[in-house]
Amino acid sequence: MKRIYMFGEGSRDQKNLLGGKGANLSEMKKIGVPVPAGYTITTDMCTEYYKNGGKNSEELLSDIREYTERLEKETGKKFGSDTDPLLVSVRSGARVSMPGMMDTILNLGLTDKSVKGMVEKTGDPRFVYDIYRRFIQMFGEVVQGVEHKLFEDELDKVKDAQGYDNDLEIKADEWKDICDKFLDLVEDATGEPFPQDPYTQLEMSINAVFESWDTKRAKYYRRHHGIDDSWGTAVSVQQMVFGNAGEDSGTGVCFSRNPKTGENEVFGEFLFNAQGEDIVAGIRTPLDLQEFGNKEPKLHKELMDLLDKLERHYKDMQDIEFTIEDGTLYILQTRNGKRTGAAGIKIAVDFVEEKILTKEEAVDSIDVNAIDQLLHPVFDEDELAKADVLTSGLAASPGAATGKIVFSSEKAAELKEETGDNLLLFRKDTSPEDIEGMVVCEGFVTQLGGMTSHAAVVARGMGKCCVSGCSELSINEEKGFMTINGERYDELTPFSIDGSTGNIYAGTIKTKAPEFSDEFEQILTWSKEIKDLGVKANADNERDSLQALKFGAEGIGLCRTEHMFFDDERILDVRRMILAENKEARENALEKIIPHQLKDFKEIFTAMDGKVVTVRLLDPPLHEFLPEEDEFKKVAKQLNISVERLERAVETLHEFNPMLGHRGCRLAVTFPEISVMQTKAIIQAAIEVTQAGKTVIPEIMVPLVSTVNELTYLKEYIKDTADALIKEAGIDLKYKVGTMVETPRAALVADKIGKEAEFISFGTNDLTQMTFGFSRDDAGKFLKEYADKKILKADPFAAVDQEGVGRLVDLATTNAKKVNKDITVGVCGEHGGEPTSIDFFHRAGLDYVSCSPFRIPVAIVSAAQAKLRNQ
Repeated sequence: MKRIYMFGEGSRDQKNLLGGKGANLSEMKKIGVPVPAGYTITTDMCTEYYKNGGKNSEELLSDIREYTERLEKETGKKFGSDTDPLLVSVRSGARVSMPGMMDTILNLGLTDKSVKGMVEKTGDPRFVYDIYRRFIQMFGEVVQGVEHKLFEDELDKVKDAQGYDNDLEIKADEWKDICDKFLDLVEDATGEPFPQDPYTQLEMSINAVFESWDTKRAKYYRRHHGIDDSWGTAVSVQQMVFGNAGEDSGTGVCFSRNPKTGENEVFGEFLFNAQGEDIVAGIRTPLDLQEFGNKEPKLHKELMDLLDKLERHYKDMQDIEFTIEDGTLYILQTRNGKRTGAAGIKIAVDFVEEKILTKEEAVDSIDVNAIDQLLHPVFDEDELAKADVLTSGLAASPGAATGKIVFSSEKAAELKEETGDNLLLFRKDTSPEDIEGMVVCEGFVTQLGGMTSHAAVVARGMGKCCVSGCSELSINEEKGFMTINGERYDELTPFSIDGSTGNIYAGTIKTKAPEFSDEFEQILTWSKEIKDLGVKANADNERDSLQALKFGAEGIGLCRTEHMFFDDERILDVRRMILAENKEARENALEKIIPHQLKDFKEIFTAMDGKVVTVRLLDPPLHEFLPEEDEFKKVAKQLNISVERLERAVETLHEFNPMLGHRGCRLAVTFPEISVMQTKAIIQAAIEVTQAGKTVIPEIMVPLVSTVNELTYLKEYIKDTADALIKEAGIDLKYKVGTMVETPRAALVADKIGKEAEFISFGTNDLTQMTFGFSRDDAGKFLKEYADKKILKADPFAAVDQEGVGRLVDLATTNAKKVNKDITVGVCGEHGGEPTSIDFFHRAGLDYVSCSPFRIPVAIVSAAQAKLRNQ
């Protein structure tokens, strides 16, 4: 078994084994990019580490020494030398990028002895003691668990005593004293002296990086982004190059295109005489790359040429970390850059025009989850014009958000759980520990940091807005308030932030739906040309229908009629129907409901001219339409009945498990006159809209069948009612009758149901509930535990369970199509808009998916990607 690869031995195709970082470092070395030498320990070793109970094998430890010796030969330096030591960084690298979630150690290999030797050799004690204090702090925090604040407090004492504004002012002898204090601090905190053997440092650091795969923040990030816990991380050990070696050295990060907008312009930041952590921490204000180019035109051109080379090689926008040491440029890392949804769309279309990608490759390159960003609101221009800008910072990630301000991630997570309110996270800066709070907040504002700070990168990846580097902001987290230009604002004060301009406002500003770019329309057009799956919408009214059409829906796959019953005027008629004591009274009440249903259906059919509209007959149990106890007197008076009679009805209709009770087709079998009323409304609306010159394609869907007999019984009522109305109207109107498959039994007997149904649609919400035996309303209480303990890889209500529920879908689809070659099969649960589920539905042979209007673009692109990835 090969446990370790030198840079250059692997390739970009080995990300599963070498992680994204290690694979790309090997690839860059192969194509002639200046990369500091190093080696990568494979992800298999991380898996083995956990299998061994948190211990590396003797074979791996032996290999580490062998490959470190190979690194010594390549660099001409000796690891552990007392005069000119080989120093290395130890970095994590999963197969997909997880920015900031795992650990890194820099300047490893320094000891008290080697520091003295380096001072003599370089003649630059300030540089040497600076990198030593960085190493002690980073190793102490990451490997030994020493609290970050302890180190920062010591550093602040020195700066305060001398009146220094930043670290650059600290002198060599002061850095030496700080190193001594840091060494004492580590020993006091851990009870052990700081390790002075470089191989001990290396082995402990590799263990720490493996351990960082399983931290709370990393697990939370993986769960949020759908990353498998079993993958593990690789570890890259790389020769250090020093951006803090003097004024002709420096460090930077850059993107080959603008990650906010997608414009073809290099975007990044640079600091002279600094290490990479200085940019991320926001301690100093970085230069933009144009300023760097003005000062170092030759190096700037070399960097630009390398960016272009890497972008064309990887066929994607690149995010690069680079260092200049004594005037020599090194590339430390390249990866496909995180970008906003709008930027990703523009880059993909531009790459086709630049002949870097084909249109199929462009569609396949889109992050479908990032498309969701394009569908979120922006500030209404009229409302914005009335608002006063309190302050502004860097426009780090576009979009608009409003919410109550909170100053800690822990508070944000607690409040979201308790209240569900929209929240904005205001912090001095953010770190990977803030991930849980960042997920639940609508946007972020930081006092420190630049365009490539942690908050900015995470915001762009999540599709949330962010304003960073807001210097006029001062936060007192402990006392729960902040000041902007001296004005105090308490925690939970409503604010609005604009990540596209960097502006910050007090109060709540009205938002509106965004406009789509030409590039976005182009991606949708290409996706429609590629995909096989139809994409329909779940829509219950004219407004949602028009929104669905705007987003590209090909019809309505689910119109839920019960949603039409809940306004104040209609609910009384529904309650009269429920409380009717005989069929005649019930039919009289139902007749009063028909005009309401007729109006709704006419509006939907008119909007969807020429497209299929699938209407689900009444599904929920009747008790859902009855009032709560505190409304009994009021409702009884409205219905002209006694309170006692209303109480009896509520008690009679009460069910211990209503989701498995008297609902759906079971209700219609008991009271077929309900289905007759709804059929009348559907068909009469279709007739009137047809007579008005529109094309109507209605489908009537019977919910919750478990036996074919339920469907045949109700189908007879539906067809008799519909056919009589169509005959009376004297028009040619085609309609279909089908059913929802929501119970495991229905899926198992789909060969029988398929003979009677003209279409079937999987209601995967209920099918998941009944297959697992989970209540979807209560499962949230334990599904997080299931994910944490790796019992389930994902929430089955968020992404379809392909192993169990998916098997039922696959079986039912195959069997229904065997007995009825003309049957149409689709899905209309929330899974219909989830990308991994859509990929499964494509493979299972479904004809369409149906989802909420705002998920339509995601579903269209996901359907195209499913076709491309399963050819």
